[in-house]
Amino acid sequence: MISYIIRKILYGLAVLWGVVTLVFFLFNIVPGDPVRMMLGQRADESDVQAIREELGLNKNIFMQYVAYLNDLMPISFYKNSTDLKPYETNDSNSNAPYSNFKHYSIITNVANVDIVLKTPYLRYSYQSKRSVGTILSEAFPNTMILASVAITFALILGVFIGVLTAVYNTEFLNKLTLFITTIGMSLPSFFAAILIAWLFGYVWESFTGLSMTGNLYSVDDYGNGAYLDIKNLILPAFTLGLRPLAVVVELTRTSLLETLSMDYIRTARAKGLKKWRVVTVHALRNAMTPVVTAISGWFASLMAGAVFVEYVFDWKGIGVIIVDALDTFDFPVIMGAVLLIGFMLVIINIIVDIIYALLDPRIRIF
Repeated sequence: MISYIIRKILYGLAVLWGVVTLVFFLFNIVPGDPVRMMLGQRADESDVQAIREELGLNKNIFMQYVAYLNDLMPISFYKNSTDLKPYETNDSNSNAPYSNFKHYSIITNVANVDIVLKTPYLRYSYQSKRSVGTILSEAFPNTMILASVAITFALILGVFIGVLTAVYNTEFLNKLTLFITTIGMSLPSFFAAILIAWLFGYVWESFTGLSMTGNLYSVDDYGNGAYLDIKNLILPAFTLGLRPLAVVVELTRTSLLETLSMDYIRTARAKGLKKWRVVTVHALRNAMTPVVTAISGWFASLMAGAVFVEYVFDWKGIGVIIVDALDTFDFPVIMGAVLLIGFMLVIINIIVDIIYALLDPRIRIF
């Protein structure tokens, strides 16, 4: 089991390296000068060169890539504490070496090179001059909550409908399943978000009590500060969960029908076990294997696919951050968001691979 987990972690690290490489070169070979985007087209040439030197953009692309990898790695190498220039000045100790790192420790110094143990450094925003890590850490919890609620809604309701249609297998339930899966898979996220926001947040607002836009926390009108506003989560979570709901329903139904036709299920029925005990205890566990596999990929996809949904509902998450960064060509923020989503995908896949092996006794881990 331990060797299996180690192999999965090494594979995940290789995937992350590939994502980092692709993202870096994708956003560093695009036309346009990020310094000009920061300072404006009429900026003084001396200021432009100074900023380019500070950002390391005066180096060749390979050296920039190595420096970016060095900033991302938890164990990094910096010469004489000067390779990394502090930018944020809201800290009284902002002029100290490595003040951009929230948590760091200098392990040792070899030939005037500091070996530093630190959290990954994602640089800072071209526009707001804030740390990308800080920006993402503020938005990530909202996206995580939205994606978790959406996938939970899709999993619970999807498995329930899929089990019903597989067990009873009536014409009405089959047509209902076909309707749900067709609607869920055919509606683009941005169109579904606009439609649902307009219907439930505007047309039927007097009945639903829901708003077209809103965040997890709302500001009190009487000056009592912010308060938790759960109802603002309903519409974006429902919209985001439509596509995985369609997938879960169809996968559960198909997999359970196949499982119910197996010999060991017929044996369990011949022993006199009740119908629902056979379904829930013996059949559903094996039938859930493809569902769990699919849900893992969909959960990570929801982290990225929430961009349109968050933007339509004005949900302050990673999606809104990405759209705003694209609008202003704020490449470090976009790169940081993509890497965060990639990291979540790798972690989720490792966890699900372990769960997959535990659910299916036919799998042998060597």
